[in-house]
Amino acid sequence: MNTKKIILTILFIMAISAQSFAHYLWVETAASGTLNQQQEIRVYFGEYTYGVIEEVKGENFPNVKDFSLWVLDSEGNKTQLQVTAQKDHYVAHYVPKSAGTYTVLLNNDSIDVIDYTEYDFGIFKTHYHSVAKFQVGAAENETIVQNEKGLSIKRFPVSEEAIKLQVFFKNKPLANNELKVFVKDLWSKTLETDENGMVSFQLPWDTKYIVETTFEERTPGTYKGEEYEFIWHCATTSLNP
Repeated sequence: MNTKKIILTILFIMAISAQSFAHYLWVETAASGTLNQQQEIRVYFGEYTYGVIEEVKGENFPNVKDFSLWVLDSEGNKTQLQVTAQKDHYVAHYVPKSAGTYTVLLNNDSIDVIDYTEYDFGIFKTHYHSVAKFQVGAAENETIVQNEKGLSIKRFPVSEEAIKLQVFFKNKPLANNELKVFVKDLWSKTLETDENGMVSFQLPWDTKYIVETTFEERTPGTYKGEEYEFIWHCATTSLNP
């Protein structure tokens, strides 16, 4: 193999590795629900803007399958959901018994340590978190924040086609942190939270948006006997029409 082919092969491998690392978990559900009727909730893994949705039994999804999925009603009552594997997502169902804003929380702090020193990124542990919401009845409120070990995103009621979010780290507002908004076909927008962890933006299209924010917690530790240099936190929320 000549030098040019070797370089191209290395760049291809690095691109595949980087893309795999950039994957995230996200939760989808319909924006509204109905009393005493099943609300379907789905969990995906991939990169929405690139059209990448991993298959449950594929190469990558099994590495992040040990997540927990919960629904909190407007009073904060918390119910863990059982999930069933489909081809390219997991599905769960929940039956709302009262009117209000329901918060769906996914958490995964059970992912093996990854060594990316060859890509100049280091040795790290990953912590995924995702938030979704659905509304039963007219009285809409913000979602509940509950992630004492990592990132979370609070969602406020949508007004005048704008969305307002607040990013938290260990249940405290996270200031000046980057946040990305994705739609399909490679469109994205990069924003930054203010001193109170707040960010807002318009919703110009009637389409699905995926929001992602990440944070590196530069605290070394050990997980399953493997040492790591830092924790890479990633939180998402999906905004469905």
